[in-house]
Amino acid sequence: MSKITELSVFFPFWNEEKNIENVVKKAIPVAKKVASKWEIIMVDDGSSDNTLSIAQKLAKVNPNLTVVSHQRNRGYGAALKSGFEKAKYKYIVFNDGDGQFDFSQVSEFLDKIDKADMVIGYRKKRLDNPFRHLLMNMLKIWDFVFFGFYFRDIDCGFKLFRKEAIKKISPLKSEGAMITTEILARAKKKKLKIIQVEVNHYPRVYGDQSGGNIRVIIRAVKESLLLWKNLNYGRN
Repeated sequence: MSKITELSVFFPFWNEEKNIENVVKKAIPVAKKVASKWEIIMVDDGSSDNTLSIAQKLAKVNPNLTVVSHQRNRGYGAALKSGFEKAKYKYIVFNDGDGQFDFSQVSEFLDKIDKADMVIGYRKKRLDNPFRHLLMNMLKIWDFVFFGFYFRDIDCGFKLFRKEAIKKISPLKSEGAMITTEILARAKKKKLKIIQVEVNHYPRVYGDQSGGNIRVIIRAVKESLLLWKNLNYGRN
């Protein structure tokens, strides 16, 4: 593929002190390769470990790196919203900061973006614990019943957008895990074109996952019902 003119990359981080430096340093040469102008935004969602200090250290030595920090842990959705708000370039890609994706596969997303408003990943083989697989399948059913859409991997943390597409679906409301459902539901309402791309998924080496936490699940259900109401589903 030929270089695109500009690309904003952001990673949401929460207590990823053992992952952040490796994730960002691997992304830098990829961003240089695929875009003439680029930035990497490190979103720290109120980490209680050294994630923020490491991000600040990285930003000091590279002018293309920026840090956004939440004073307290607000949730995955809040981290994504901060990344979207900070991103300044025509194309915006986010990638989870846990090291479970190969960011170099962004080139496969960029190959498709000319024909779409959004390109979203789906994991070829999801390497999570069985409970998270169950939650994913339940989410697919939930979103089909409440919002009328089906995608192969709704909460895959690897997605690319045109900046105009983000503007069309904003403002986003979800602060927690239901943010990915909100993005897709609002995109469906706006009749945006979405293409799905297969990506590799790797085991988490460091840190803990929070997606299976009961409080996260309860919050996601509440946010989903509010979204359903706000988007006027079920009304004539």
